[in-house]
Amino acid sequence: MNPAVKVEALTENEWKRYRDLRLAALESDGHAFGGNLESERLFTEAIWREKARQYIGIAASVAGEDIGIMTVENLDGDFGSTCWVGSCWVDPEFRKHGALRSLFQYVDDHALERDWAIQGLGVWVDNYGAIAAYEKLGFVMMGEKQESTRKPGLYYQRMLRNSAK
Repeated sequence: MNPAVKVEALTENEWKRYRDLRLAALESDGHAFGGNLESERLFTEAIWREKARQYIGIAASVAGEDIGIMTVENLDGDFGSTCWVGSCWVDPEFRKHGALRSLFQYVDDHALERDWAIQGLGVWVDNYGAIAAYEKLGFVMMGEKQESTRKPGLYYQRMLRNSAK
């Protein structure tokens, strides 16, 4: 883990950080996500709190500034996955400095206690940069591409990774 990158799980009471990171991700790279910036900007505090209870939000920060996020949801998923990783995003100014690796290191460090040993995720089939980044972290493509239910006509690829722990 990059010592300059601090990674921590967000609580429901930190819903504003969760919201701000999610909206920043959608504003910067909305094409990479299933969500929609305009509709998510309208979410109330109650909706953001509900999301913070449903998913474990993990934030990365540098010098007190939030620079990245991912969510983890426990589930019995495809290909034996025990959790689903979503909303992976790092501020473009901080990419290629270990932030994504630090976020996944946090997941690995907590894999046994939280049942995150087999991690699944989905990535748009044309998001070659993200696919390459995930492959460097040990993810492999699984199954055939799937059509999105949120964005019909777009396809995502499922990827799977066994925790290093």
